Amino acid sequence: MRYIRLLWDLYQLKRNTAKSEEQIKMLQDKKLRKLLHHAYQHSAYYRQTFAQAGISEENIDDVPLKQFPVIDKELLMQNYDELVTDAEIRQEKLRRFDESPASKSENYLGRYHIIHSSGSTGVPRYFVYDDKAWGQMLLGIIRGALWGMGMIDILKLLAGKPRILYIAATDGRYAGAMAVGDGITGLHASQEYLDINEPIEKGNQKVRKFDPNIVIGYPSAIKLMAEQVQAGKVPNHVRRVISCGEPLSAGLRQFLEDTFKCPVINFYGSSESLALGLEEKAGDGMVLFDDMNVIEVEDGEMYLTCLYNFAQPLIRYHLTDTLKPKKRLPDDPYGFSRAEVLLCRNEDEMWFRKADGREEFIHPLSVEGICVDGLKDYQFVQTSDKSFQIMAETSKNASKERIIHGIESILEPLLTDKALENISYEVCFVETIVPDPDTGKKPLIVKKMNDRKAG
Repeated sequence: MRYIRLLWDLYQLKRNTAKSEEQIKMLQDKKLRKLLHHAYQHSAYYRQTFAQAGISEENIDDVPLKQFPVIDKELLMQNYDELVTDAEIRQEKLRRFDESPASKSENYLGRYHIIHSSGSTGVPRYFVYDDKAWGQMLLGIIRGALWGMGMIDILKLLAGKPRILYIAATDGRYAGAMAVGDGITGLHASQEYLDINEPIEKGNQKVRKFDPNIVIGYPSAIKLMAEQVQAGKVPNHVRRVISCGEPLSAGLRQFLEDTFKCPVINFYGSSESLALGLEEKAGDGMVLFDDMNVIEVEDGEMYLTCLYNFAQPLIRYHLTDTLKPKKRLPDDPYGFSRAEVLLCRNEDEMWFRKADGREEFIHPLSVEGICVDGLKDYQFVQTSDKSFQIMAETSKNASKERIIHGIESILEPLLTDKALENISYEVCFVETIVPDPDTGKKPLIVKKMNDRKAG
């Protein structure tokens, strides 16, 4: 019965993809006002901050969202117990629950799904979803994973009992692993997990035995499987690839599409809202799920309002991902807004010292879209305030000279525009770009400096 209900709810959510831009905005505003009223009535923090901004429940429907107060991770941590809408949710209790070995297979109080996200201080931030919010989020993820498929095709796929392989960091309360596991269970699909840190031959044995037809995971991890496919060491019956958790470069997307010979969906989510949007095709920009969130951009800063989480409302929450609004496509098939989204943090900016002693930075967005024939993947490593390296992973038989020339043709104008001609850099060819051992993800920019970064 739950399976039939899930399919019906998925059908209802998929109907939003056929709505016009005006219809989506009306639906979004209706959900927004419901959330704002709930936060005012059940969250002491929001009731106080709304009042300080001159917002009462009587005028809450008339005040534009941009006039509501902003919240960030520091304010969330400081006011956690007053912000949540259930008195049984308390930050210290969540911490103790999270540290309990038995909690790894349980939900808090039997009804709350807990995700932790550690900041630079190592102190975890807890994001809480009740069963209803978690279910809505899973529907958003399933819709995204099967984006572009009609319900008839989806039913045929599910009738065949899809075999779904998840490749990433799988230990602990990682948001992706938890969501993927619950989503796969709900679809009655077969599943297998492949941890990014497993030895390659052990992973190959799992892939050969399981023979997946859907692969989900970090693109840098999926790349390793694709290389094994090319080498003939594992079979390829993959019908769909869902990339998530880290940037997917144009070159790596092309490599995955050419190797698996199937659609590659680049999914976008965060701990604050696991279903934010997706990129269906390279160059089209991210389709943002406006029926599940409100995403604002002001002065280059990104603010999220999650429309389905009522237990821990996040209203105008400052995210440090970089987002640049993009015009909708001509004859756009969707009423959703579009954007260029870079999965990085503002602190990933590379600061350098110019010849005159002044400081200048290179933003990750400036180096995220490098596309050179034969360049499979790349990573920037800042080595000092006057130097950096580009770690380059290439396709087989690619011309290194051509790749160097292509990278230089992109970087030289950028350095000139920034008056950073004094900065030195080199292209270093590597067999593979190794992910961060703690997260299993491959960051776009790595700092390996003896001195503190400029700025």
